[in-house]
Amino acid sequence: MGQKINPKAFRLLSIYTWNSSWFSEKEYGKLLRQDILIQDYLKQKSIDFGIDKINIKRSGNIIDIDIYSSKPGIIIGRGGSGIEVLRKDIVKKFFKEYQNKKNKPTINLNIKEVKNPSTSAELTAQNAVVDLEKRIPFRRVMKQMADRVHRAGAKGVKVMIAGRLNGAEIARTEHITLGKLPLHTLRADIDYSYRIAYTTYGTLGVKVWVYKGDIFKKKIKNKN
Repeated sequence: MGQKINPKAFRLLSIYTWNSSWFSEKEYGKLLRQDILIQDYLKQKSIDFGIDKINIKRSGNIIDIDIYSSKPGIIIGRGGSGIEVLRKDIVKKFFKEYQNKKNKPTINLNIKEVKNPSTSAELTAQNAVVDLEKRIPFRRVMKQMADRVHRAGAKGVKVMIAGRLNGAEIARTEHITLGKLPLHTLRADIDYSYRIAYTTYGTLGVKVWVYKGDIFKKKIKNKN
């Protein structure tokens, strides 16, 4: 079970909560699809922006989008011009139908800095994908990523890469583990991410687990 279930989904309502916070009975499907499309759109820019996670909160006509990034200055831009352009793009793509209405929603973008990007599973997976697409040997990529995370203070890390490694005819899976990784312990704060690298000989799947310690407080963290 520990190898086949998403660590974040496994810990929902124990130490994590959902990354979308709102309630709706009549428009549940519409709002959920909108949240997913907004997150996918922002994640497409994640390589340039260094986006770790995105939280969306809705309260009436006010929508707060919290973007956690390792490069907040690039998103904000000079004098806040970058964040204003990004906000207008989101309104144009996903809230076009509300532009001529009186009760059109207010979009607030809150950019927050990731304190320790080296222990982020999402950012580590993004870096691994960039290296693999540059045709750097996968073993070197796994070792460098695992060492970097472990030196940054994580108690455990696992990096797994699957596919036609180094252009081999038969696909296989390779992984490296440093430290401990208690996948069955619900109080264990385990960050997880999955990314796909598009190489000349096919796609490679990259999975990263980062164990940051145990959470004993009653306060529930936002799901990454």
